Amino acid sequence: MVNLGKVAVLMGGKAAEREVSLRSGQAVTIALQSQGVDATALDVKTLEDIQSVAKDYDRAFIALHGRWGEDGVVQAILEDLGVPYTGSGMAASAVAMDKLRTKWLWLGAGLPTPKFIWVSGSLPLDIDAFSIPFPVIVKPSHEGSSIGMRKVASKTELVDAVVFAQQYDSEILIEQWITGREYTVGVLNNKPLPLIELRTTHDFYDFEAKYQSNDTQYICPCDLDSETQQKIQSLVLQAFNVLGAKGWGRVDLMLDESNQPWLIELNSVPGMTDHSLVPMAARAAGLSFEELVLDILQTSN
Repeated sequence: MVNLGKVAVLMGGKAAEREVSLRSGQAVTIALQSQGVDATALDVKTLEDIQSVAKDYDRAFIALHGRWGEDGVVQAILEDLGVPYTGSGMAASAVAMDKLRTKWLWLGAGLPTPKFIWVSGSLPLDIDAFSIPFPVIVKPSHEGSSIGMRKVASKTELVDAVVFAQQYDSEILIEQWITGREYTVGVLNNKPLPLIELRTTHDFYDFEAKYQSNDTQYICPCDLDSETQQKIQSLVLQAFNVLGAKGWGRVDLMLDESNQPWLIELNSVPGMTDHSLVPMAARAAGLSFEELVLDILQTSN
């Protein structure tokens, strides 16, 4: 192991996903310390908190989820300070946090993603002209952990769901609903990890299914044939690279009833508790949580 010096594990932040980030940061810190790394957990909420990292630490492990920490802002500050950090750079982080622009880039590269429209302050919802078949799913463009999302089956429900999502974001994505199976694929050092199938009794893998429900199932290894798995992993790497992501991350997708994969979003700083999805996939690939955390840290630049 190269000498990594003093490591600041950045966690907490000020986004809606703050509590999840605190759990990720604590798990990462404990894992690094167990591997002999001089790591300290830092709950960062302000510019001054980030600036202090340059004075006392040699590099940063970013365990921040959501806005400010995952959307390129913290990455830009660290770059300006000359502090190496884990994960994607400023531009890729900003794009990945923006569901709408992520989809535009994927479409421009010819990659499959569900049909959609967007709503904003300058482009309000025209309910009479709405043409995507129901059901659809409504999402704030810049939130994670399924915050502010709703599946809707009628125009009346759609109006209510857009108003609800606008509590979290001024830009809203309305996306075609894909009926099928839900998967997620982690990426580490430009290599795909084993697929995980997500099975939930909810309409979709929402916040409650992720963090509160006891009946959510995670199937890894999954039961897809090897050819289909390789096809999906290849698509995931394309999606990852089109956005300019690097180091590590996780791509979520749907597999419809015809076994056609549809890209949904990229998480540039996925959850990192010992019950999170990337650690689960890493275990299936033979990596312990401690080994995974150390591998991620060593990609810091």
